[in-house]
Amino acid sequence: MPAPPLFARPSSAPSSPQPGPHPRLRPSASKHTKPNRPLLSPVKRRPELFAVVRSKNKDDASFADRILDYIEGGPKLRKWYGAPDLLPKDGGAEGEEEQSLDVEDPRDAVLVTNGDSEIGQMVILSLILKRERIKALVKDKRSTEEAFGTYVECMVGNIEDKSFTKKALRGVRSVICPTDDGFFSDPIDLRAVQHIVLLSQLSVYRNSGGLQAIVNSKLRKLAERDEEVVLASGIPSMIIRSASLQTTPGGERGFSFTEGIAAKGRISKEDAATICVEALDAIPQTTLIFEVANGDENVTDWKAWFAEQMAKG
Repeated sequence: MPAPPLFARPSSAPSSPQPGPHPRLRPSASKHTKPNRPLLSPVKRRPELFAVVRSKNKDDASFADRILDYIEGGPKLRKWYGAPDLLPKDGGAEGEEEQSLDVEDPRDAVLVTNGDSEIGQMVILSLILKRERIKALVKDKRSTEEAFGTYVECMVGNIEDKSFTKKALRGVRSVICPTDDGFFSDPIDLRAVQHIVLLSQLSVYRNSGGLQAIVNSKLRKLAERDEEVVLASGIPSMIIRSASLQTTPGGERGFSFTEGIAAKGRISKEDAATICVEALDAIPQTTLIFEVANGDENVTDWKAWFAEQMAKG
């Protein structure tokens, strides 16, 4: 999801003093008389403000509301989350010598693949709200850093490069793949990873026909390969076979988990991102695979729901 636009604000810089009206053009004492204005004097307009409508109830705040709160919070949120202030654009960390890859970091981070995709950014924001330590694979490091600041460690590189993937996975306990980007298509050393969450569109690709099937053929192969590698890894995993992803508001509908629903249903990207993040708190013994689309079933406690599914085997 592209970073939300910044809202225009009136400039805080003090304006230059304006000369008083010409003595002959001073307004009359009558309060009903409009003041005269010197000829050719430019009419100054107030800067326009854009109204932002938010939910009054904090618990009912939409995903977009939380994005706006996050962006407009600035230093207050950084202090609340315990994150350092943003570095200046021209300095600091880029020129510093990187730590040796042999130094083992605490495994407390969540790695998000394809972090500059729309749903990838939704996943990142949900992780920020959960105060998780986040690493993200992105193509445009600058724009992602401008969107999320120091809450996210952005990494740019080729996943076919073993030294890069080793660096990317350093300190990572869980991996969330919100798109079929082929992250697992190449051999990757995942032995230290404790949990994988894979959002798969495989059911959608398999159900497509005609020209759409040709368009999706590459994505289908990537999705098949990703699922095969995750299943063979032996790492506790959640494979979420979602229905067709839609750019619609989340939290407005319930869910359906019936078999075959992913091939014909639809689901909001926001809702799919929420499920990916909620899955971090439920680690199965091996691999849990389920289908999901928007429907009529309300889930108020995802931890209990995941526990129920794992108990079913």
